[in-house]
Amino acid sequence: MTSTTYPITDEVQEALRITKRGVDELLPENEWLNKLARSAATGKPLRIKLGLDPTAPDIHLGHTVVLNKMRQLQDLGHTIIFLIGDFTTLIGDPSGRNSTRPPLTAEQIKVNAHTYYRQASLILDPQHTEIRYNSEWCDELGARGMIQLAAKYTVARMMERDDFTKRYAANTPISIHEFMYPLLQGYDSVALKSDLEMGGTDQKFNVLMGRHLQAEYGQEAQCILTMPLLVGLDGVEKMSKSKNNYIGITEDANTMFSKLLSISDDLMWPYFTLLSFRSEDEIAKLKSEIDAGRNPKEAKVMLAKEIVARFHSAQAADAAEEDFNLRAKGGIPDDIPEVQLQGAPLGITYLVKQAGLAASNGEAGRLIDGRGVRIDSAVVTDRDLKLPAGTYVVQVGKRKFARVHLS
Repeated sequence: MTSTTYPITDEVQEALRITKRGVDELLPENEWLNKLARSAATGKPLRIKLGLDPTAPDIHLGHTVVLNKMRQLQDLGHTIIFLIGDFTTLIGDPSGRNSTRPPLTAEQIKVNAHTYYRQASLILDPQHTEIRYNSEWCDELGARGMIQLAAKYTVARMMERDDFTKRYAANTPISIHEFMYPLLQGYDSVALKSDLEMGGTDQKFNVLMGRHLQAEYGQEAQCILTMPLLVGLDGVEKMSKSKNNYIGITEDANTMFSKLLSISDDLMWPYFTLLSFRSEDEIAKLKSEIDAGRNPKEAKVMLAKEIVARFHSAQAADAAEEDFNLRAKGGIPDDIPEVQLQGAPLGITYLVKQAGLAASNGEAGRLIDGRGVRIDSAVVTDRDLKLPAGTYVVQVGKRKFARVHLS
């Protein structure tokens, strides 16, 4: 840090307040306050880094928690660096894992990275976002550079990392190349001269590595900001596609709205804090009204419409609310897929699958056993049912419909 002292103005205090909203940790807070003060006094934006490994092509609301915070800081005038870890993805981040993650191919990484950035641009201002790929500097390191980098950290310090400690204690293999991942992520901060690195709570070890390596390379150390992991729709596990408790930001408006309405009243408040752009005062006022007897569904609708409007439009949010209310009353939406099928009489499981309402005949059968399939509003209980020629409205669960014309 420089020895120059810059004034802590009301503007700087407000920037700190915005920074801290919803965060898990901001370390060290006094250093970040001084960085904000220097930026305000000199007019030089701070460099804020988020590294993402494009391991899957789609972003869900859990990913947007950090992106929302970046947008808040971007709106304060700072430089946002959207770092795509195309090199480090070839290694595979072991964070929070109990086994080595298989690396992706270069082609998979390229496709996923393109989709990641396109979807992230729904939140970030693409005109003021710096896109970088860490292969720019990691490829240039070479064998000599890798060895020199590895010399800047000890095995004992590396083994302090929780997932490595647990795997070692359990005699689960740890490959040497996995030690390179946090080192290379930290080296990204050196290459980018980052002032702040952001990540989820599971990334704390890696982002602290950036501070260590910047000091090793004679740079001013970055601050770190970690955001809580968004709990999924089940109210237990973190939001994850593999847990099927997620809301994808490219899902249709009706699905997004109804999923948000399905969260519990308690879970609604962390969602407001981490996903809503409403002020903290607005959210506190709304919570006090709910505590005083206002129907919590009204607040949930407000949240759902805000999120749907962000990724679709205000009109789509209004239409999604109407559609949800219609379905809640047992009605059938006006706009449902039309499907033409042949082969009457046709088995119900095959029909449900061919209508695109189940992934397989087996899944269709399980849905029927769980009383999750309706034909013209009547629950189907016999998975051996065969339907004669005719037109049927087929419903699976609360949200999936198809009008099937069977001949």
